[in-house]
Amino acid sequence: MTAIAERKNTVTFKGNPVTLLGNEVKVGDQAPDFTVLANDLSQVTLDSSKGSVRLISVVPSLDTGVCDAQTRRFNEEAASLPGVKVLTISVDLPFAQKRWCGAAGIENVQTLSDHRDLSFGINYGVAIKELRLLARAVFVIDKNDKVVYVEYVPEVTNHPNYEAAIEAAKSVL
Repeated sequence: MTAIAERKNTVTFKGNPVTLLGNEVKVGDQAPDFTVLANDLSQVTLDSSKGSVRLISVVPSLDTGVCDAQTRRFNEEAASLPGVKVLTISVDLPFAQKRWCGAAGIENVQTLSDHRDLSFGINYGVAIKELRLLARAVFVIDKNDKVVYVEYVPEVTNHPNYEAAIEAAKSVL
């Protein structure tokens, strides 16, 4: 088994440096595969949305203010982005994600859980070793599974650059 890369001092969480597990994903890379769980516990992989542009919004937990705002913002934007699948991935349990989406009226974003294996977190280099949470990030993947936009938010408690991610998704439609 290959050792998992550890990247120190890449991002901070509440001002403290944390270690990210997995290699950094870069623009131009072939998007790594992953296996996460949908709210009904079915498995979802990169191939599940093959042929679509994907905007993947990564959050530590939907039950926090910034994550809530980020998911709501991309949910609103998704309505005006036909042809773009917006996925929000966290380590929240699928049941909690389903409850949160129902309470928040989220209908344009698919929430997915990486709680089981950290498959997405490690493959995309966003798993926080010290906290077993995912660092805040946004990835845009084109219809051919090429990564066209990457943002690892330097301070996990800050917002991503929404406009840049949305423009990247629009540019590959």
